[in-house]
Amino acid sequence: MKELLKIDDLSKSFVMHRAERRILGCQHIHLSLMPGEFVGITGRSGSGKSTILRCIYRTNLPESGAIWYDSESFGALDLCQASERQMIYLRKYEMGYVSQFLNALPRQTAYDIVLKSALETFGADEEEKATWETERMLRHFDIDESLWLLYPRTFSGGEKLRLNIAAAMIKQPRLLLLDEPTASLDAASKVKVRELIEQLKAQGTTMLGIFHDLEFMEGLCDHEFNMQKGEIVQ
Repeated sequence: MKELLKIDDLSKSFVMHRAERRILGCQHIHLSLMPGEFVGITGRSGSGKSTILRCIYRTNLPESGAIWYDSESFGALDLCQASERQMIYLRKYEMGYVSQFLNALPRQTAYDIVLKSALETFGADEEEKATWETERMLRHFDIDESLWLLYPRTFSGGEKLRLNIAAAMIKQPRLLLLDEPTASLDAASKVKVRELIEQLKAQGTTMLGIFHDLEFMEGLCDHEFNMQKGEIVQ
């Protein structure tokens, strides 16, 4: 069995032109995930953890190295060199990303956000199933029905994060990237996130997550790595 994802000597920095400074994101990252694995990365804020995820998802363009992804549609693909069209396709059908912040289109209700992901997963001809799964997921994360048709800009930080997780997890992606998925959640919501992660793992989803909550990771991750000053140290 070959890796689903293999990162080979990845480096990324950011240039602040006005200050004439270069800020290190990550450097010389080597990491691989087998299909169905859940790998966790820990480290202090600013150590470069999120940079790795954004390079994989290509919201940041890597400076050097390679990120090999075994795509169901394109075969072995270096995400550092993939076209924008390929990345759009992968984000829509093969990858999921849970960030700490909700990025939604204006005038898109909470219900619409999750339903859009469901329709991409099940197809327009499975609208009834997509609707059922949308409502199931919203209820699972205790998003009250009175909020479903509201714009999420009025939501609390925890409600926005729960909505973000619901939209990402309903897609059942081959590769799921988790950027502090429990950052602003209460204990009960963390339990619900853990339940869905365990469910996705049982279904074969490969996951790479970054965490500060070490207790949440315990018994969940197959491997754990620590980052310091842009590098993986263990």
